[in-house]
Amino acid sequence: MTRPGGAPDRVPAGAPDGVPAGLPGGVPDGVSPTWGVRGLTVWFGAHAALRDVTLEVPAGQVTGVVGGDGAGKTTLLRILAGAAAPDAGEVRRPPAEQTGYLAASSGTYPDLSVDENLAFAAAGYGMPGKLAAARASQLLERTGLAAARQRLAGKLSGGMRQKLGVVRAMLHRPRLLVLDEPTTGVDPVSRADLWWLIARAAAEGAAVVLTTTYIDEAERAASVLVLEDGDALAQGKPEEIIASVPGTIKISPERLRGDAARRAWRRAGTWRVWVPPGYDGGADGTAGGEGAADCVTPDLQDAVIVAALARELWAGEPS
Repeated sequence: MTRPGGAPDRVPAGAPDGVPAGLPGGVPDGVSPTWGVRGLTVWFGAHAALRDVTLEVPAGQVTGVVGGDGAGKTTLLRILAGAAAPDAGEVRRPPAEQTGYLAASSGTYPDLSVDENLAFAAAGYGMPGKLAAARASQLLERTGLAAARQRLAGKLSGGMRQKLGVVRAMLHRPRLLVLDEPTTGVDPVSRADLWWLIARAAAEGAAVVLTTTYIDEAERAASVLVLEDGDALAQGKPEEIIASVPGTIKISPERLRGDAARRAWRRAGTWRVWVPPGYDGGADGTAGGEGAADCVTPDLQDAVIVAALARELWAGEPS
């Protein structure tokens, strides 16, 4: 499968306007660094968590990393944040005090209040008290946390804890913001608030990289890396990954049989089947011609599934 490249050049829809560049702790005026990794390899004993992975995380943009459990997403982000070291490869990141990191948990202290969590983080990054308080107030008000400032973090709902964790990670306006599945398991309203925070950080000039299990969220990112079992399956702008899908995708109202079943997946009450280039089966894309099928235009979810199927089908063949 072709793996498109190219530097991403957009931020997700809904980014706030009018945010000045060169804010304290942010990216200086006229400077657009690109952080990331090149040829990254990480071993856990005999298991390769990441193999020769390259990812660019440009300033002022959101970069998404997609993959299932065990794909290597968290390992990649831990290395980008400086929480772990690779076995091989190059890592480009700013100093620790210019990095914001939200681990897979909310990254907050349950026995501290919302205000105390933020004050503690601000002190750790050396932020002046008045500046930290003003920025915290702005972010808490916009995300619906202002009324809970005196509540213990351990008493917050899951969505509120995640919002507090993101606010805490971006409070000091880091140059690199690393977020590990910030929206997993939260309600739709909290997801919208979290994406406002994410877009805000990018608009302020931060290089934002996040992992997600939601394909619709990945489509909002400027660039996407798809991981599976430590390998990069596809990479580039969402539209580039979609355009790189080899062959065609067809849809059938019935469950497919034979060879086609290996290349089929259920979606929205119907079945989709990937027809590789040069496939010599039935004209409708199913072995023996079972069931009528029509071509459909793939989206990012289809492209990710096809990338995984192509990896399995063409294992050992040159890409």
